[in-house]
Formats: sequence, structure tokens, C-alpha cells
Amino acid sequence: MKLENPEVVSSTLGRAKGLMFRKKFNGAIVLALPRSTRINASIHTFFMRFPIDVLFLDEEKRVVDKSLNIKPWTINKTPKKAAKYVVELPAGKARDVKIGEKVEW
Repeated sequence: MKLENPEVVSSTLGRAKGLMFRKKFNGAIVLALPRSTRINASIHTFFMRFPIDVLFLDEEKRVVDKSLNIKPWTINKTPKKAAKYVVELPAGKARDVKIGEKVEW
């Protein structure tokens, strides 16, 4: 999968805010973590207005887990394996992405 012009966020504040409070979202946001981890790669969808798909990637940008159609106000989604990158996409965009597939941007 190739992401076209994703918003890459690596700051703690930027990762914490993510997609909260946005009225619409048509692109991709990549949350770059300081290191691979399961707990710090977990996400929530508090204060969001739309569902999203999420890809969890390892250091080589390969998909280690994914969650589809996560509804607003979901408390927690934690990947099954450690992730270095969390990619948030509009719902439906990650439907055909396979575990192990490489994501590029």
C-alpha cells in the first residue's frame, strides 16, 4: 500500500491529539512512535466525529495488526504485536490491506 502525502506526526502532543476534533478526514495520518511497543501504540477515538481504519506497522513499515471501522468514542484499540507506526485512515480504506504487507509513504 502506498500512502499519498500522509500527515506524519512524531511529537508527543501531536500523537495525543491525532484526529480529535476534526470535522472531516480524507487522507492519512501516521503516528510515529519513539520505539516499537504495544501499549504506546494503542489508540482511542474520543472526540472524533467519524469512524476510522487503523494499521499498526513495525519498524520496517509492515502491517502487524489492523482494526477496521473503529467507531467514535471507542475506549481502546491495542495492537496484538508491538508497533512503531500507527496509520489512521478513513473507514474502508484499509479493508484490503493484509497482515505482513509493506506500507510506503
